[in-house]
Amino acid sequence: MHRFLFTTLPSNDLGLLARSLPIARELAELGHEIAFCSPGKAPSVLIAEAGFPNLVPRHPLYHVSRRHLGVKGAYRLLKERPLKDEYGFFSFIWTLIRAAPVRFAPLTAEVWNTDHAFAMAGMKNANFVRANCGAMMDLIADFAADVVVDFWNPFACIAARAAGKPLVTVIQADAHPSNNGFIWWKDKPDGLPTALPAINKVLSGYGLQPLSKTEELNVGDLTLILGAPETDPVPDTTGCAYIGPVLWQNPEIAVPQWLEELDHSKPIVWAYSGNPRYASKGTALDSEVVLRACIEVLAELDVQVVLTTGHHALPDEFAPLPGNFRFASYVPGLTMAEKCDLMIHHGGYGSCQTGLYAATPAVIIPTFSERESNARRIAALGAGEFVLPQTDDAGRKHIDLKEFRTKVKRVLSDSAYVENARRCSELFRSYGGARQAAQMIEGVAKGSAIGPTS
Repeated sequence: MHRFLFTTLPSNDLGLLARSLPIARELAELGHEIAFCSPGKAPSVLIAEAGFPNLVPRHPLYHVSRRHLGVKGAYRLLKERPLKDEYGFFSFIWTLIRAAPVRFAPLTAEVWNTDHAFAMAGMKNANFVRANCGAMMDLIADFAADVVVDFWNPFACIAARAAGKPLVTVIQADAHPSNNGFIWWKDKPDGLPTALPAINKVLSGYGLQPLSKTEELNVGDLTLILGAPETDPVPDTTGCAYIGPVLWQNPEIAVPQWLEELDHSKPIVWAYSGNPRYASKGTALDSEVVLRACIEVLAELDVQVVLTTGHHALPDEFAPLPGNFRFASYVPGLTMAEKCDLMIHHGGYGSCQTGLYAATPAVIIPTFSERESNARRIAALGAGEFVLPQTDDAGRKHIDLKEFRTKVKRVLSDSAYVENARRCSELFRSYGGARQAAQMIEGVAKGSAIGPTS
């Protein structure tokens, strides 16, 4: 038996869990011990439902950030007995101040690549990077992990290297260093914010070689690429293996009876926004534009709408919903995709893969550039359309509702979209997916030499 620590980007989204949980389950069925580190609220729900422990690094940054606390909230948090015993008031505050990021790249929906994204997330600050990596190294040691299996957490990737642990990365094509990032259809401008100097400073402190590109963090001792070359092209796959789609649906969670009883005499549209808001105030990354567009347009069409947010609350201003809508914070994704005639979503990679696997076409409202990349690839496959949001002077995103309505009707009426999605589904089903990934990851733990496959 080996111990595998699964780490994900510490965001409050379900996309990375949809691709990590199936692999974790396969490894568990092979007799291995699994733990996760994905401290966001929505991911924690899914991990708990799947029956895996979800470990949180022991650092004040995580106690504060996972609860979205301000100064007053942090003060109340310090009154909790376990934290008082572990840190003490002044130690907690001093450790937090030393690690807190003070330099951020401006938040924008136009995220050019992994490096740009990490700069926006505070990784321009070496103290912040060092604190997170140290906390992850402690977690790896506490769990006695034999292998770290990472899904886009840069701190975990550095920590695994510094701790001398084998690292497996599971990535989408745009995150690979030989690709052109998330906005591959444009020339990258000069002078983009970068996290590379801070990262290299931390790597040097661990005695590790510097990187020439931040995206090199996404390459492990074994790198598994989701999708297929036809859907997720990578110019140089040396040391990598395509594994097809990896999608999660917990078989122990019952499918709602109302979902089984949907009337198929009218088109069924699954509208999925993901996280409507990442903070109390609006940000450039929010997906509530998907909610507004669907409510305004689909209420007028002769369709049935199932609206979900992925274990997130529906903002109060969107209630009450139109009569042809049904809201659930979460539904089993694969079942829902197979039952609906059209998916409308925010462009998340997992949502795109789910639609292709289920042979269900999509109309996508991509809420930032990584999602626009996904949407463009779906459109290029002929399996859907997309409508780009625009941002007004107040910073609020909106879309051309006429264009959206036209594309919804087009995809519902033109069978070519379904046929193209079905071809992608057949391609995807020829790969080994989670089981193939688990076998290759197990080989890393055993020290087997496993070559990449295509």
